[in-house]
Amino acid sequence: MGLLYVFPVSTDETDFVVLNDESITLKTYGLPYIFWLYAFCSIAVVAFMFAAVRAPVLKLVSLGDGTDAILGYSLLGFIALIPLVILSFFFYEKRIIKTPHTMTLEYRLFGLKVFSETFKTNSFYIESYLTSPNVARMKGTEESLGFQNKGYFMLWMEIKEGKKILVDRHSRRADLDKLNTLLSLRS
Repeated sequence: MGLLYVFPVSTDETDFVVLNDESITLKTYGLPYIFWLYAFCSIAVVAFMFAAVRAPVLKLVSLGDGTDAILGYSLLGFIALIPLVILSFFFYEKRIIKTPHTMTLEYRLFGLKVFSETFKTNSFYIESYLTSPNVARMKGTEESLGFQNKGYFMLWMEIKEGKKILVDRHSRRADLDKLNTLLSLRS
């Protein structure tokens, strides 16, 4: 999620980094403000769509049998849930709680913990990931320099059971190096 929901990379970001004697808690940033404009426009379109189909669907429900009623109410419920789903992207938060021997990954929605995983930490490492051929780099011309696919980087945690867990990913390796340094403060 690090490509969209970014973790802090410094202890100076006091709203998103909480340092205790035993642990460090990192919280992701929210989406940029331009996304709120996108959400408002999307919700407005859904509201107009709901207003346009509400009367015909309710008429179908009143005239039809039980199957039509189920389908009609399901359609209206689905359209009514779309704004909630859109808003859930804005109130999603991932937290990393690192203690000397464990690390907990928490996933929150609207401030409520939805899912949590705790692991015994071993070590962290960063890995580069690039799925497509880098044609612009292969050409090597000055004009194609800005079009080079750099991929992204992933911060992995090795746990004691021999498995690896994806902690975060980012388009900049330097930010993941700083995140790794933050997590090692409580090792």
